[in-house]
Amino acid sequence: METLYHQTNKQIQEVQSLMGNLERTDRQSVHLLENQLQDRIDMIFNHLERLEILASKEPPNRRQNAKLRVDQLKYEVQHLRTALMNFQHRRYNREAEEREREELLSRTFTTNDADTSIHIDETLQYNTSLHNAHNGMNQLLENGSNILTGLRDQRSTLKGTHKKMLDVANMLGLSNTVMRLIERRATQDKFIMIGGMLFTCVFIFLVIRYLG
Repeated sequence: METLYHQTNKQIQEVQSLMGNLERTDRQSVHLLENQLQDRIDMIFNHLERLEILASKEPPNRRQNAKLRVDQLKYEVQHLRTALMNFQHRRYNREAEEREREELLSRTFTTNDADTSIHIDETLQYNTSLHNAHNGMNQLLENGSNILTGLRDQRSTLKGTHKKMLDVANMLGLSNTVMRLIERRATQDKFIMIGGMLFTCVFIFLVIRYLG
């Protein structure tokens, strides 16, 4: 196991060194370097699978330490693979942007090109409408949030008022009938508040669904 462990660790260090050359490699050669790195990473993962099997066969007093060492190598190579994928993703996006820019620059426009003018006008109008719709939706969401906040504040106020009324009623020795009337009114106010909150939530959901 020790021989395979040190061999795998050395391969990881070599991959780390090659990763530093990605940003400095020209566009024609970067694909070859990416493929080389991917092949080495795949080989390292194969070695790690073998190391996991060997670690599980170690004596009990050394097994835990062996698994920890293998896990450390696995963490390092997973980090390298993620870094390679991120680099490739950035490169793909950069190349796509360059192609789109070249296509746009190579395209010729004339003042008499009616179709092009109509297309540009439609695009500008669509973007303006979309921007206005987003602003309107944000305003509706903000209003809905303010309504919910107000309802929560009203609930807290009603609860405080209800408690104070009960305390006063106990102090004055009011009858049980009056006490029940007070509690019934508080319950009605609670249902009204819950209904308002549900209506507001449904309204916001419908706005998001049909205007989003």
